[in-house]
Amino acid sequence: MFTNFFPMPINKNLVLLFLCFFVFITYSSAQELKNKVDLAADKIESKVIEWRRDLHQNPELSNREFETANKIAAHLRSLDMEVKTNIAFTGVTGVLKGGKPGPVIALRADMDALPVVERVDLPFASKVKSTYLGEEVGVMHACGHDAHVAMLMGAAEVLSNMREELAGTVVFIFQPAEEGAPPGEEGGAELMVKEGVLKNPQVDVIFGLHIISSLEAGKIRYKPGGTMAAADRLVIKVKGKQTHGSRPWQGVDPIIVSAQIMQGLQLIISRQTELTKEAAVISIGKISGGVRNNIIPEEVEMIGTIRTLDKEMQKMIHEKIHLTATKIAESHGAVAEVDIQIGYPVTFNSIPLTQTMIPTLFQTAGEENVQLTPARTGAEDFSFYANEVPGFFFFLGGMPRGQDPFTAAPHHTPDFFIDESGFKLGVRSLCHLTIDYMQLHATSGN
Repeated sequence: MFTNFFPMPINKNLVLLFLCFFVFITYSSAQELKNKVDLAADKIESKVIEWRRDLHQNPELSNREFETANKIAAHLRSLDMEVKTNIAFTGVTGVLKGGKPGPVIALRADMDALPVVERVDLPFASKVKSTYLGEEVGVMHACGHDAHVAMLMGAAEVLSNMREELAGTVVFIFQPAEEGAPPGEEGGAELMVKEGVLKNPQVDVIFGLHIISSLEAGKIRYKPGGTMAAADRLVIKVKGKQTHGSRPWQGVDPIIVSAQIMQGLQLIISRQTELTKEAAVISIGKISGGVRNNIIPEEVEMIGTIRTLDKEMQKMIHEKIHLTATKIAESHGAVAEVDIQIGYPVTFNSIPLTQTMIPTLFQTAGEENVQLTPARTGAEDFSFYANEVPGFFFFLGGMPRGQDPFTAAPHHTPDFFIDESGFKLGVRSLCHLTIDYMQLHATSGN
């Protein structure tokens, strides 16, 4: 029996004092590392901006990010990391092992650009053209993925220069096809997860950010729980009866039927969906049908997106889309075929992880610059990572200070613009989150 394990009675005040001293030493160690990060971020800022401008001038579409991947891999190798390439076609990872045991933390950036013709007057504006869905298109980083890559490259360099002081491992994930793989292909975070990007080493948590064109540079927004919407792809084919444009009564016009279906889809949202519960959106982004002005065609195809933040609402909206499209078509003697392809799930921020890490962002950006935000109807395939391990995804300001947010060009548009002065905060945030999580979990990692 261990009735007298301690040679003298335990002094609770001494134990408390020891624990306070331990916490102070841990905090001081983390703060010292974060001070080093801040100095390094100052020095590397110009390189981050240079990388971003190069990527912006040379954008590549989803699953075609070959040169982007080569540049990233070369940079990670120069930092003496374990580098893997060709994950999910063009994905790249770098593994940085710290000098001390601790958790495995993943940091993620997306690499792909969009089929958009740039209209912003910049010396490094994109002039690139490519082929998308069989058509020649301009290519532009119209969502800020070039900035995400550059900031994560910066964070990789900063953290690699203090690897011996890090208590854990960092996995840098550079992901293709966040905007969605081309039809008939797999891609993006879902395929990265399938191919084991969160294994070997086994990732404990993942952090990611997205720059926002309507939020001032120097500010951060976040939301615990559901923060970005599920995104499903919608294809509706309306089949009518072809006829001469001068004699519509001899056929069934799928163009006019399609127009009525589009109105019906919007009535699902505005009149049949409980929008006070969660937001929802149906948008048609492409319509194709017909060959010339005086022929009513036989078929029209509509392609769109469905955004939801609640699983029950998602199910209801899918059912209403089928009902609305088929019945409107039937009433005109046409046939509507509805295909809904389940896409990205809701991006869900782990509530315990978010609560734990928000003080880090308060300290990094200043508490007055960190804002709680409502959920967004934009979607992010970061959700696939966060379905596997606890994740925290936040938003970084990219709008020039003092600009009216309502005048900022939206993402996915030709006038999309990002203020580069916010990049340093992105680098610091990723590094600070990594260091603080390591300090909090240094003894629980591998």
